Order: sequence, then structure tokens, then C-alpha cells
Amino acid sequence: MYPPAIEKLINLFTRFPTVGPRTATRFAFYCSSLSSEKIEEIISALREVQESVKKCKLCFHSFQGKDEFCSICKDKKRDKSIICVVEKEVDLFSIEKIKEYNGIYFILGGTVSTLKKEEIRNIRIKELKERISNPKSFHLPSIKEVIIATNQNTEGEATALYLMRALEPLKIKITRPRRGLSTGSELEYADEETLSSALRERK
Repeated sequence: MYPPAIEKLINLFTRFPTVGPRTATRFAFYCSSLSSEKIEEIISALREVQESVKKCKLCFHSFQGKDEFCSICKDKKRDKSIICVVEKEVDLFSIEKIKEYNGIYFILGGTVSTLKKEEIRNIRIKELKERISNPKSFHLPSIKEVIIATNQNTEGEATALYLMRALEPLKIKITRPRRGLSTGSELEYADEETLSSALRERK
């Protein structure tokens, strides 16, 4: 129905998280209407991301710079004995925005809805265990608490349960934000007061 070049662009956009066929089609036709200068601007921005943005060696947070660690993990005022585990980077930003949490983070990079090996391989459970069991290798003190701040929806709860079972042998204190967040909610969309209260009253 559409020119092959538009179809190709639509297919590419549908690979983006939460982007369905209709939104992808709007994106494709919007791009087709842009001037050459605007297209080059987008291409340049994508290239800059690819060439200059890297992942923190400790928490997997994206940042730009010559160091191996992001500004959060380098901050000497942070309590590095507490790790807050989140699903994705936007969740980290949501917690940072409330300005109450003073520990460090670990970005899982996904969730598990079942115990399929493929899903488990897609999250950084091995890397998380390494940071807890061998903190000196990452310039960390002994870890005294892990906060599992996955979303309070079906996948988030399944992931939290899996993480708690996986970390149990490490004999570490594991907490979850208080269930003040409504069931099915995501950290990304929680208001600051609710999120702050949920994190402060974790158990």
C-alpha cells in the first residue's frame, strides 16, 4: 500500500518500545516530509549517540565522558553500600528526580514474565550478583541492602520474585518500595510524592 521505502521505515519504527504500527506510520510520513537539513540533523544526532554515549561499568547507566563510571557512581557523597535495581534507565531518572535516594543504581535492562532461559539471559542478573558478591572488584564497600524497584505490574512483580530467589543465597538485605504505588503502575509515570513515600517506607 505504501512505497517500499516508507514501508521499510515503518518496520524500523515498530521496533521501538511502545511504538505500534499507527504511530510508526505517522513517524515515517513525518520523516518523509522533512527537509534534507532536518534529516541530516537527525542522522548526526544518532551518530553522536552511537559514537560518544557509553554504559557505566558499574550500573549500566548511559553517559558521555572519558571515565568508566557515570557521575552518579563517581559521586563520593553517595552511599555505595545500597543498590537500587531498576528495569530501565527512565526508572533511574524517575527516582533521581525526587532527590531523596542517596545510594547507587543497577539497571537490569529488562524483565522476565516467565522463567524461560531466553528471558533470563536478557537481564543482567549475573552482573548484579557479581557486584554484590565481589564488591571490591568494582571499588564498592560491602553491600548492605538491595532495593528491588521494578514496576508494580505483572512483569515487574515476576522479575522481583525471580531476583529475590536468585539473590537469597548471598544473604543480603532485600527490600521493595512500599506498595503505595497502584497495582499495575510504572515508576516512569508515578508522581514524585507517591514514589518518594514508596521508596522511603520500603520493606
